[in-house]
Amino acid sequence: MQIVETIDVDVPVTTAYNQWTQFESFPHFLQEVESITQIDDTHNHWKVKIGGFEREFDTEITEQHPDERVAWKSVGGDTEHAGVVTFHRLDEAKTRVTVQIDWEPGDLLEKVGAAVHAPQHAVKKDLDNFKEFIEGRGAETGAWRGDVEAGTGDAGTARGL
Repeated sequence: MQIVETIDVDVPVTTAYNQWTQFESFPHFLQEVESITQIDDTHNHWKVKIGGFEREFDTEITEQHPDERVAWKSVGGDTEHAGVVTFHRLDEAKTRVTVQIDWEPGDLLEKVGAAVHAPQHAVKKDLDNFKEFIEGRGAETGAWRGDVEAGTGDAGTARGL
């Protein structure tokens, strides 16, 4: 199953991208995320609650380029998926954010949810929440500006704010 959702946010591309690199802030705008612990530059541990059920999994950033994209895949835990978020400069103060997630529903809960398009609705709602969060703040809470080259898993130089 593939989910693709897009939203335009009224902040510069650098602001939108920088905020998206602050994984531990995701519970502020991703409704089902309980917590994310950043293990290192390319690995995170997620705790989510979906339909009243808690799940945990780890992700690895597989590609990351400032102001362009962040791609990931799950590497362990209760769910298998992969995805990418891309950032497109529309003008000096507006950015298009597109999320693509590929996953296969595993258990009955996920299969029922997929049948009624719950994952698509959740991603759309999360993007609406991201828009409200970043536009309301007007600035990112931090940044990670390093590169991760596809296929290498190597993180380049980081610059924090």
